[in-house]
Amino acid sequence: MTIRTILVDDEPLAIQGLELRLAAHEDVEIIDKCQNGREAIRAIKTHKPDLVFLDIQMPGFDGFSVVQGLMEVEPPLFVFVTAYSDHALKAFEAQAIDYLMKPVEESRLADTLDRVRLRLAEKRGIEEVDRLKEVLAEVAPDSVENLVDGGDQVSANRFEKLINIKDRGQIFRVDVDTIERIDAAGDYMCIYTGDNTLILRETMKDLEKRLDPRRFQRVHRSTIVNLDLVKEVKPHTNGECFLVLGSGAQVKVSRSYRDVVARFVH
Repeated sequence: MTIRTILVDDEPLAIQGLELRLAAHEDVEIIDKCQNGREAIRAIKTHKPDLVFLDIQMPGFDGFSVVQGLMEVEPPLFVFVTAYSDHALKAFEAQAIDYLMKPVEESRLADTLDRVRLRLAEKRGIEEVDRLKEVLAEVAPDSVENLVDGGDQVSANRFEKLINIKDRGQIFRVDVDTIERIDAAGDYMCIYTGDNTLILRETMKDLEKRLDPRRFQRVHRSTIVNLDLVKEVKPHTNGECFLVLGSGAQVKVSRSYRDVVARFVH
Protein backbone atom coordinates (compact mmCIF):
# COMPACT_ATOMS: atom_id res chain seq x y z
CA MET A 1 0.00 0.00 0.00
CA THR A 2 1.56 3.27 -1.17
CA ILE A 3 0.68 6.42 0.77
CA ARG A 4 0.49 9.25 -1.78
CA THR A 5 1.58 12.31 0.17
CA ILE A 6 1.76 16.10 -0.22
CA LEU A 7 3.94 18.33 1.97
CA VAL A 8 2.82 21.90 2.71
CA ASP A 9 5.03 24.45 4.49
CA ASP A 10 6.15 28.01 3.71
CA GLU A 11 9.65 27.19 5.00
CA PRO A 12 11.72 25.23 2.42
CA LEU A 13 14.02 23.89 5.14
CA ALA A 14 11.04 22.45 7.02
CA ILE A 15 9.88 20.63 3.87
CA GLN A 16 13.40 19.32 3.27
CA GLY A 17 13.66 18.06 6.84
CA LEU A 18 10.30 16.28 6.69
CA GLU A 19 11.12 14.86 3.25
CA LEU A 20 14.40 13.47 4.61
CA ARG A 21 12.65 11.75 7.53
CA LEU A 22 9.90 10.34 5.32
CA ALA A 23 12.53 8.79 3.02
CA ALA A 24 13.02 6.10 5.66
CA HIS A 25 9.43 4.91 5.08
CA GLU A 26 9.32 3.05 1.76
CA ASP A 27 5.54 3.11 1.44
CA VAL A 28 5.38 6.93 1.50
CA GLU A 29 5.44 8.56 -1.95
CA ILE A 30 5.75 12.36 -2.01
CA ILE A 31 3.79 13.48 -5.06
CA ASP A 32 3.93 17.26 -4.54
CA LYS A 33 5.28 20.01 -2.28
CA CYS A 34 3.57 23.37 -1.69
CA GLN A 35 4.71 26.58 0.00
CA ASN A 36 1.34 28.21 0.72
CA GLY A 37 -2.29 27.39 1.34
CA ARG A 38 -3.61 28.29 -2.11
CA GLU A 39 -1.06 26.04 -3.79
CA ALA A 40 -2.02 23.29 -1.37
CA ILE A 41 -5.74 23.47 -2.19
CA ARG A 42 -5.04 23.29 -5.93
CA ALA A 43 -2.60 20.40 -5.51
CA ILE A 44 -4.94 18.41 -3.28
CA LYS A 45 -7.88 18.83 -5.66
CA THR A 46 -5.66 17.84 -8.61
CA HIS A 47 -3.73 14.89 -7.17
CA LYS A 48 -6.25 13.58 -4.60
CA PRO A 49 -3.53 12.38 -2.18
CA ASP A 50 -3.99 9.93 0.68
CA LEU A 51 -2.13 12.11 3.17
CA VAL A 52 -1.13 15.76 3.62
CA PHE A 53 1.43 17.09 6.09
CA LEU A 54 0.15 20.63 6.62
CA ASP A 55 1.91 23.51 8.35
CA ILE A 56 -0.46 25.54 10.51
CA GLN A 57 1.36 28.90 10.58
CA MET A 58 1.52 30.18 6.98
CA PRO A 59 0.91 33.70 5.64
CA GLY A 60 -2.45 34.20 3.96
CA PHE A 61 -4.20 30.82 4.02
CA ASP A 62 -3.10 29.00 7.17
CA GLY A 63 -3.46 25.24 7.63
CA PHE A 64 -6.99 25.45 9.02
CA SER A 65 -8.08 27.58 6.06
CA VAL A 66 -6.79 24.89 3.71
CA VAL A 67 -9.01 22.31 5.38
CA GLN A 68 -12.00 24.65 5.13
CA GLY A 69 -11.26 25.21 1.44
CA LEU A 70 -11.67 21.48 0.75
CA MET A 71 -15.11 20.99 2.24
CA GLU A 72 -16.73 20.29 -1.13
CA VAL A 73 -14.38 17.38 -1.98
CA GLU A 74 -13.48 14.18 -0.18
CA PRO A 75 -10.54 15.28 1.97
CA PRO A 76 -7.33 13.32 2.49
CA LEU A 77 -5.94 12.50 5.92
CA PHE A 78 -4.28 15.55 7.47
CA VAL A 79 -1.32 15.69 9.83
CA PHE A 80 -0.76 19.20 11.13
CA VAL A 81 2.81 20.34 11.70
CA THR A 82 3.28 23.20 14.16
CA ALA A 83 5.70 24.90 16.51
CA TYR A 84 2.88 25.71 18.97
CA SER A 85 1.27 23.09 21.21
CA ASP A 86 -1.75 25.32 21.90
CA HIS A 87 -3.06 24.45 18.42
CA ALA A 88 -3.72 20.87 19.56
CA LEU A 89 -7.43 21.11 20.32
CA LYS A 90 -8.20 23.08 17.17
CA ALA A 91 -6.33 20.43 15.18
CA PHE A 92 -8.68 17.78 16.57
CA GLU A 93 -11.66 19.97 15.71
CA ALA A 94 -10.40 20.07 12.13
CA GLN A 95 -10.43 16.24 12.14
CA ALA A 96 -6.64 15.90 11.82
CA ILE A 97 -5.40 12.37 12.33
CA ASP A 98 -2.45 13.75 14.31
CA TYR A 99 -0.22 16.76 14.70
CA LEU A 100 3.55 16.96 15.01
CA MET A 101 5.67 19.50 16.82
CA LYS A 102 8.61 21.11 15.02
CA PRO A 103 11.31 19.92 14.80
CA VAL A 104 9.68 16.62 13.90
CA GLU A 105 11.02 13.66 15.88
CA GLU A 106 11.57 10.44 13.95
CA SER A 107 9.84 8.29 16.60
CA ARG A 108 6.75 10.53 16.64
CA LEU A 109 6.64 10.50 12.84
CA ALA A 110 6.77 6.70 12.87
CA ASP A 111 3.85 6.57 15.34
CA THR A 112 1.86 8.95 13.15
CA LEU A 113 2.45 6.89 10.02
CA ASP A 114 1.33 3.73 11.83
CA ARG A 115 -1.92 5.55 12.64
CA VAL A 116 -2.24 6.66 9.01
CA ARG A 117 -1.72 3.11 7.71
CA LEU A 118 -4.40 1.78 10.02
CA ARG A 119 -6.90 4.49 8.99
CA LEU A 120 -6.21 3.95 5.28
CA ALA A 121 -6.60 0.18 5.66
CA GLU A 122 -9.98 0.72 7.36
CA LYS A 123 -11.06 3.16 4.63
CA ARG A 124 -10.06 0.81 1.83
CA GLY A 125 -11.82 -2.05 3.58
CA ILE A 126 -15.04 -0.02 3.64
CA GLU A 127 -14.59 0.81 -0.05
CA GLU A 128 -14.27 -2.92 -0.84
CA VAL A 129 -17.52 -3.61 1.03
CA ASP A 130 -19.26 -0.80 -0.88
CA ARG A 131 -18.08 -2.26 -4.19
CA LEU A 132 -19.35 -5.68 -3.12
CA LYS A 133 -22.73 -4.14 -2.30
CA GLU A 134 -22.88 -2.55 -5.76
CA VAL A 135 -22.24 -5.91 -7.43
CA LEU A 136 -24.78 -7.66 -5.22
CA ALA A 137 -27.34 -4.95 -5.97
CA GLU A 138 -27.15 -5.94 -9.64
CA VAL A 139 -27.00 -9.73 -9.39
CA ALA A 140 -28.71 -10.49 -6.04
CA PRO A 141 -30.69 -7.50 -4.71
CA ASP A 142 -32.27 -9.54 -1.89
CA SER A 143 -28.83 -10.39 -0.53
CA VAL A 144 -27.61 -6.80 -0.45
CA GLU A 145 -30.82 -5.70 1.30
CA ASN A 146 -30.18 -8.22 4.07
CA LEU A 147 -26.55 -7.13 4.22
CA VAL A 148 -27.45 -3.46 4.65
CA ASP A 149 -30.30 -3.98 7.11
CA GLY A 150 -28.61 -6.52 9.32
CA GLY A 151 -24.93 -5.59 9.19
CA ASP A 152 -24.84 -2.99 11.95
CA GLN A 153 -27.09 -5.03 14.24
CA VAL A 154 -24.98 -8.17 13.84
CA SER A 155 -21.84 -6.15 14.59
CA ALA A 156 -23.40 -4.56 17.69
CA ASN A 157 -24.61 -7.92 19.01
CA ARG A 158 -21.05 -9.25 19.12
CA PHE A 159 -20.27 -7.19 22.20
CA GLU A 160 -21.22 -7.67 25.83
CA LYS A 161 -24.27 -5.97 27.30
CA LEU A 162 -23.60 -7.29 30.83
CA ILE A 163 -20.31 -8.30 32.42
CA ASN A 164 -20.20 -10.70 35.38
CA ILE A 165 -17.58 -9.65 37.94
CA LYS A 166 -16.66 -11.75 40.94
CA ASP A 167 -15.42 -9.34 43.59
CA ARG A 168 -15.13 -9.71 47.39
CA GLY A 169 -16.95 -13.03 47.32
CA GLN A 170 -19.93 -11.70 45.36
CA ILE A 171 -20.91 -11.82 41.71
CA PHE A 172 -21.96 -8.47 40.26
CA ARG A 173 -23.78 -8.20 36.94
CA VAL A 174 -22.62 -4.88 35.52
CA ASP A 175 -24.47 -3.15 32.69
CA VAL A 176 -21.73 -1.94 30.33
CA ASP A 177 -23.70 1.29 29.77
CA THR A 178 -22.87 2.26 33.37
CA ILE A 179 -19.12 1.71 33.04
CA GLU A 180 -17.41 5.09 33.02
CA ARG A 181 -13.77 4.04 32.78
CA ILE A 182 -11.47 1.06 33.28
CA ASP A 183 -7.93 1.20 34.68
CA ALA A 184 -5.44 -1.63 34.32
CA ALA A 185 -3.25 -2.90 37.13
CA GLY A 186 -1.35 -5.88 35.74
CA ASP A 187 -3.85 -8.69 35.12
CA TYR A 188 -6.53 -6.89 37.14
CA MET A 189 -8.99 -4.31 35.85
CA CYS A 190 -10.48 -1.59 38.08
CA ILE A 191 -13.96 -0.94 36.68
CA TYR A 192 -15.60 2.34 37.68
CA THR A 193 -19.36 2.68 37.33
CA GLY A 194 -19.81 6.14 38.84
CA ASP A 195 -21.05 4.90 42.22
CA ASN A 196 -18.95 1.76 42.58
CA THR A 197 -15.50 0.34 41.85
CA LEU A 198 -15.09 -3.36 41.08
CA ILE A 199 -12.01 -5.50 40.47
CA LEU A 200 -11.99 -7.95 37.56
CA ARG A 201 -9.20 -10.45 36.96
CA GLU A 202 -8.70 -10.16 33.21
CA THR A 203 -6.19 -8.58 30.84
CA MET A 204 -7.03 -5.31 29.14
CA LYS A 205 -6.50 -6.91 25.73
CA ASP A 206 -9.16 -9.56 26.42
CA LEU A 207 -11.57 -7.06 27.96
CA GLU A 208 -11.29 -4.76 24.94
CA LYS A 209 -12.56 -7.58 22.71
CA ARG A 210 -15.77 -7.75 24.77
CA LEU A 211 -16.58 -4.03 24.56
CA ASP A 212 -17.98 -2.11 21.58
CA PRO A 213 -15.07 0.00 20.21
CA ARG A 214 -17.55 2.60 18.93
CA ARG A 215 -18.11 3.53 22.58
CA PHE A 216 -15.17 2.20 24.60
CA GLN A 217 -11.75 3.45 23.56
CA ARG A 218 -8.32 3.28 25.11
CA VAL A 219 -6.99 6.78 25.82
CA HIS A 220 -3.87 5.68 27.67
CA ARG A 221 -1.81 2.52 27.77
CA SER A 222 -3.68 1.48 30.92
CA THR A 223 -7.06 3.28 30.62
CA ILE A 224 -10.28 2.68 28.68
CA VAL A 225 -13.02 5.33 28.67
CA ASN A 226 -16.72 5.22 27.80
CA LEU A 227 -16.87 8.02 25.22
CA ASP A 228 -20.60 8.46 25.77
CA LEU A 229 -19.88 9.71 29.30
CA VAL A 230 -17.29 12.35 28.33
CA LYS A 231 -18.59 15.81 29.28
CA GLU A 232 -15.59 18.05 28.51
CA VAL A 233 -12.16 18.09 26.85
CA LYS A 234 -9.47 20.17 28.57
CA PRO A 235 -6.19 20.92 26.74
CA HIS A 236 -2.97 20.19 28.59
CA THR A 237 0.74 20.72 27.93
CA ASN A 238 2.77 18.88 25.27
CA GLY A 239 -0.28 18.18 23.14
CA GLU A 240 -1.97 16.03 25.76
CA CYS A 241 -5.46 16.70 27.11
CA PHE A 242 -7.84 15.62 29.88
CA LEU A 243 -11.29 14.12 29.46
CA VAL A 244 -13.77 15.20 32.14
CA LEU A 245 -16.29 12.42 32.78
CA GLY A 246 -19.85 12.55 34.10
CA SER A 247 -18.72 11.77 37.65
CA GLY A 248 -16.24 14.65 37.56
CA ALA A 249 -13.22 12.34 37.23
CA GLN A 250 -10.50 13.55 34.86
CA VAL A 251 -8.57 11.15 32.63
CA LYS A 252 -5.43 12.13 30.76
CA VAL A 253 -5.26 11.27 27.05
CA SER A 254 -1.67 10.37 26.22
CA ARG A 255 -0.11 11.56 22.97
CA SER A 256 -0.26 8.08 21.44
CA TYR A 257 -4.07 8.06 21.64
CA ARG A 258 -4.90 11.65 20.68
CA ASP A 259 -6.83 10.59 17.56
CA VAL A 260 -9.52 9.19 19.88
CA VAL A 261 -10.49 12.77 20.82
CA ALA A 262 -11.23 13.61 17.19
CA ARG A 263 -14.10 11.13 17.18
CA PHE A 264 -16.28 13.31 19.34
CA VAL A 265 -14.82 16.83 19.21
CA HIS A 266 -16.70 18.87 16.58
